Amino acid sequence: MWRQILEQFRDSPSQQRVVKYLLENGFGVSPEGKTMVNGIEISASALSRAIKVDRRVVDSTTRRICEIDELQSLFSRLRVTPDLTDVAKNLGLSVITIIPKNAGDKNIVSSAVDVLSSFELPLRQIFVTDPYVVESPRLVIIIDGVIPAEAIQKLRNLPAVQSITL
Repeated sequence: MWRQILEQFRDSPSQQRVVKYLLENGFGVSPEGKTMVNGIEISASALSRAIKVDRRVVDSTTRRICEIDELQSLFSRLRVTPDLTDVAKNLGLSVITIIPKNAGDKNIVSSAVDVLSSFELPLRQIFVTDPYVVESPRLVIIIDGVIPAEAIQKLRNLPAVQSITL
């Protein structure tokens, strides 16, 4: 699906960058062509500075999204969910980031959850970055408390795991 979305903008690499940024961050587009974050409008200027494109590129991209029914339907429903990764330590949580050998492996999430569940670790948040949208896909699991060394070793030994960062 993501490839099809980006394909709509193949004629404009700068617009593709805008679309990719919107998707990576869960930013939506209103029917009026405004960039939205959970109902709050984000200025085209602020977005253009973040992406390092001209403001007019942001405006033309969001207008183009509105002109394509399938894209407008998708982007009007995007929502941002808080990522606790950077504040986990302050909240007494632990973060495990797993880099898969193959991001298309269907068992990576269930295998990792099985390992952590066997240690009765309370899972607070799990998210997977989409391999079609980000260059380095990863699985991030945030748990309550400290991860036992044995659990970390079992995760490292999973066939789908390339590396783990704590």
